[in-house]
Amino acid sequence: MHWLYLALAIAFEVAGTAAMKLSDGFRKPGWAVAMFVAYIACFSLITLALRRIELGTAYAIWAGVGTAVVAVLGVAVFGETLTALKVAGVLLIVLGVVALNLGGTGH
Repeated sequence: MHWLYLALAIAFEVAGTAAMKLSDGFRKPGWAVAMFVAYIACFSLITLALRRIELGTAYAIWAGVGTAVVAVLGVAVFGETLTALKVAGVLLIVLGVVALNLGGTGH
């Protein structure tokens, strides 16, 4: 169940970030409210995930996957440019998450 909490936390983080963009600097209050609701859900769910998942592992996955998905959304939904440097950056994030998870628990 803790991995489901983490996956949902990531989904709400991505939704909150998209809503942040769509709020147009708080000019669209509906999207601003959606952003706050999504972030409250996100942090509530990651808190539940941390009951069983190590902090470093959970945070690396949450931040890494969230960043990668938001980068893809930026290109696919918001028309942002895709450059080789952006692709390399996302790949480095993914590699960093993998490296942290392969690092084990230290026990």
